[in-house]
Amino acid sequence: MTSTLPTGASSPGTAAARAGYTIVDTDIHPSAQAADIRARLSGAHRERWEMFGGRVPNPPEFYPRVRNAGFRLDSWPEAGGIPGSDLGTTQAQLLDEFGIDHGVLIPLQGHTFGAEEPRYSAALCGALNGWLAEEWLTPEPRLRSSIAIPTESPDLAAEEIARRADDPRFVQVLLPTGGETGFGSRRYWPIYRAAVEAGLPVAAHTGGIEQHRGAGWPSFYLEEHVWNGNVMAALVTNLLCEGVFEEFPSLQVICVEGGIVWAAPLMWALDEAWPRLRIDVPHLRKPPSEYLREHLWFTTQPIEEPDDPRHLTTALEHVGMTDRIMFASDYPHWDFDSPRLAPRLFPSDAREQIMGANACRLYGLPARATEGTR
Repeated sequence: MTSTLPTGASSPGTAAARAGYTIVDTDIHPSAQAADIRARLSGAHRERWEMFGGRVPNPPEFYPRVRNAGFRLDSWPEAGGIPGSDLGTTQAQLLDEFGIDHGVLIPLQGHTFGAEEPRYSAALCGALNGWLAEEWLTPEPRLRSSIAIPTESPDLAAEEIARRADDPRFVQVLLPTGGETGFGSRRYWPIYRAAVEAGLPVAAHTGGIEQHRGAGWPSFYLEEHVWNGNVMAALVTNLLCEGVFEEFPSLQVICVEGGIVWAAPLMWALDEAWPRLRIDVPHLRKPPSEYLREHLWFTTQPIEEPDDPRHLTTALEHVGMTDRIMFASDYPHWDFDSPRLAPRLFPSDAREQIMGANACRLYGLPARATEGTR
């Protein structure tokens, strides 16, 4: 979380504040209002929405509660509505303020919509994707989006992926980290097959209907907040051991909002144990770290922030994947990372890659024109 402007930093909104490299923000959260969803439902689904809404609560609605619903204090639109519901506010506070070249939308409502009754879930996710296309992607060409899918109904999820696959503004498939069972399970494979056929990566974002696998429900928000990396590591290990990466050799998975440096000791442990336990996972044909380095990407917020930045550089060297790390602000959430200040956390020789070049390569986005390329 970068919240303090250090001495000598450029002032917001000034020409000097504009970076000399491409900036891609890979984690921006839009939020549809209830009326936006209702207007895009038909028949029985609209009646159900009006009478019952959704059965799965969003994170600010369950314990442990976060202050200000987890949002920046200044992110509530002046015209009303919830943070992330107004494109103009997002343009002013993020895209224009920091000279963002491209932003990738991650609609977290997809996590809860995706766990509803199958047809209702598909209708809600379709309505959410329609709202994104009409209200955000059409008027703002700097934005791209994730495809929200009925996660717990993989056959219907595959249909939604295929429906959006021809729209180049949708650049990835959204998956939560917590589902009804491990996402490596074969029941979810239609999702990965559809993503591969569409040529899209899968973005696994912290959240879902089970966020705390391994040690029970947390009692404190601090406990929940810093636990994201554990949940992400469990997801990655499950995908690996179930054979997802062997079945889908071109599948790319982005670990969003789950930290990064845990990946190094995880790979050490997997590689150390794998030779002795190969009979248990005969479908894994090479050291686990090779699969993870071929299939995983990471986003930066909330990147680990030791007191001495050199310690982060050392940790990232052990991970060995700076060509697969992408900047994320997490706007409009309370622990937002400023595109102006966050680069100082990253190793200098990888800064431009992390801030934009890596994301341009993954998503096929154009880099910012420089003086020599105009």
